[in-house]
Amino acid sequence: MAVPKRKVSHARKNKRRANWKLSAPGLVKCPNCQELTLPHRVCKSCGFYKGVEVIKMD
Repeated sequence: MAVPKRKVSHARKNKRRANWKLSAPGLVKCPNCQELTLPHRVCKSCGFYKGVEVIKMD
């Protein structure tokens, strides 16, 4: 098996880890109630998906 010849420095290791970021989810407006929702999912506030009521909301 190949073995590293030298120890990986803290700086080099941390530079590699610097790209682990969270990204904000892409939100779209619901065409029915104008709430921000995740794309391709039923709106949690009105229960509509593609203009059809999927879930009855009170």
